[in-house]
Amino acid sequence: MVFGQVVIGPPGSGKTTYCNGMSQFLSLIGRKVAVINLDPANDSLPYDCAVNIEDLIKLSDVMMEHSLGPNGDHYLLFDFPGQVELFFLHSNAKNVIMKLIKKLNLRLTVVHLVDAHLCSDPGKYISALLLSLSTMLHLELPHINVLSKIDLIESYGKLAFNLDFYTDVQNLSYLQRHLDEDPRASKYRKLTKELCEVIEDYSLVDFATLDIQDKESVGNLVKLIDKSNGYIFAGIDASAVEFSKIAVRPVDWDYYRVAAVQEKYMKDDENFDYDNN
Repeated sequence: MVFGQVVIGPPGSGKTTYCNGMSQFLSLIGRKVAVINLDPANDSLPYDCAVNIEDLIKLSDVMMEHSLGPNGDHYLLFDFPGQVELFFLHSNAKNVIMKLIKKLNLRLTVVHLVDAHLCSDPGKYISALLLSLSTMLHLELPHINVLSKIDLIESYGKLAFNLDFYTDVQNLSYLQRHLDEDPRASKYRKLTKELCEVIEDYSLVDFATLDIQDKESVGNLVKLIDKSNGYIFAGIDASAVEFSKIAVRPVDWDYYRVAAVQEKYMKDDENFDYDNN
């Protein structure tokens, strides 16, 4: 059994940076990592590829040559293109992923990156929610949505609500009220309302947060991914000991996941607390 991640997200969401940082982190905790670049437009890679689609080499040949198949113990990172329609509209990418799973006995988690600064724009945030939901339903794999670049979350303006509003994706009616104050969005009021209802009806979308430069942030995301693809049940090795030194502190998990992240990366003045309004 080989474990890994399918890394997807819109252009600019930080996929290549993520693969570079995640591969370094996994190596640090003792895992053998191979990064597979499947984006033909990615011609300036900061990481060494085990497989690069630009070379037009079959994955199966490289797996055999470098002992990366089911008999190896490598952890795989698949860096996919940023064309989002590949993952919620067309079937080609899904077919490739499913063949990899069956042929190589892979256990994969989809890591869907969304640039955190989109939270500052209600319309773009709703679009990101809809994209995340569509992708989850289309790919039918263990799936974690991630607000990437969380350290830059307010780079385009202060958020209207506390961070947990955006990570937990609840009470979207408050977001609709905020949109109603924008005269430019008034003509889309009905569409926005219906989109929010679709997202809430499925109750599938939420977000983890990530600062790829912060070991603790990366470590907590790895813990979530390991739970989703079953890596934590594959046996305990020496890496687990080292990982525990980097992973989350012995404090309340929900506090660290949201409140502590907000305290670290967002401005000191309080955001709107929708739970008390």
